[in-house]
Amino acid sequence: MKIKEWIRPRGTADVLPEESFLWHRVEDAARKVARLYHAKEIRTPLLEYEELYSRSVGDATDIVEKEMYTLTDRGGRRLALRPEGTAGAARAFLQGRLYCGSLPMKLYYIGPMFRYERPGQGRLRQHTQFGVEAVGSASPLADAELMAMALRFYEELGVPGLTVSVGSVGCQGCRQDYTRRLQSYLQQEPGELCADCLRRLELNPLRTLDCKQSGCRRRLEQAPRLSEALCPPCRGHAAGVDAALESLGIPYVRDALLVRGLDYYTGTVFEIQHSGSAVAGGGRYNALYVELGGPPLPAAGFGIGLERTLLLLRETGALPASPAPGPDVWVVPLSEAACPRVLPVLDALRRAGLAAASPLEPAGWKGALKSALRAGAAYLLVLSGEEEEAGSVEIKELATGDQMRLPLDAFLYRCGR
Repeated sequence: MKIKEWIRPRGTADVLPEESFLWHRVEDAARKVARLYHAKEIRTPLLEYEELYSRSVGDATDIVEKEMYTLTDRGGRRLALRPEGTAGAARAFLQGRLYCGSLPMKLYYIGPMFRYERPGQGRLRQHTQFGVEAVGSASPLADAELMAMALRFYEELGVPGLTVSVGSVGCQGCRQDYTRRLQSYLQQEPGELCADCLRRLELNPLRTLDCKQSGCRRRLEQAPRLSEALCPPCRGHAAGVDAALESLGIPYVRDALLVRGLDYYTGTVFEIQHSGSAVAGGGRYNALYVELGGPPLPAAGFGIGLERTLLLLRETGALPASPAPGPDVWVVPLSEAACPRVLPVLDALRRAGLAAASPLEPAGWKGALKSALRAGAAYLLVLSGEEEEAGSVEIKELATGDQMRLPLDAFLYRCGR
């Protein structure tokens, strides 16, 4: 009988045991940085009402138009799998009335996001993001601190060669005049634009600035610059961000075409780049909470894709491939008579803070040693099962080859944590 071969859906990935410790390293770095910057963890559902994203992210964005996974439940409600973290965090912030507490407040999350797009290196339909949202401060110092925080995450992982690209999309007031000027410019030679940008030209001309098609990029080289259309408050905020980055000694470049792909951004937008490719991005979104029916709360945030981060670590040699760590102690009974002792000994080892494992079946010394080496253990502990030796164990330190017999309590005292 032929066994059916099950495969995972396209654009998803399995994290197998030999890779999971790499994820632990990246997630531990994220949590360490979150603690250093006093960010509190928030966990939101994978399912939200579809309208949350269409209202916050924007109807004319690629996420809403092309990439969201949506469904209708049995009650006829339209739901969406989480495509990004900011909108859900904002919804939870409002529903949980966190704005009644001490502000400003930083929140962070680590979790899966879902977008239907062409899978590629570091880009999956189910991917994992580390995100941070800083709510309650309109200061340009908050923007610069978030950029420093994103850089600190990569610093913890030892990634070299990062650059910071900063732009500003202005406020609603200065954007309206610029949008009309951009639309007028692009309509002069619409034949050079791709089909998506022709549609964006009518729905949301700013989205054309985010297009990566070569023809559109060439046309945009001579387009009016949003940075030149900023109102005095937005220009002052941008100058404050520059001064804050300089005070931290963070090199950066100003990019007049940087807009990011989400409609909720206002003012500062930024990307962390490596070799010209964005590995993290974020910005300010002062109007989002009002759009969702809440109080006028200034906010900013960033997101980092962890699959892309793992690729970056390998590319730069910051995370060389190495096997997952084995147990501290590998316990093997030498006979059936010793098997009843295995679980109590394992329990004692674990309570002493030692990672311990066992094949749970008897083997001779040769087989026990072979299995301990295969498991990558630091110590091999064998149980003889003989009545007069029931309180003692045979220990072999695999790195040195040293072997000794001693009471289990003595070993726990010497090696326990």
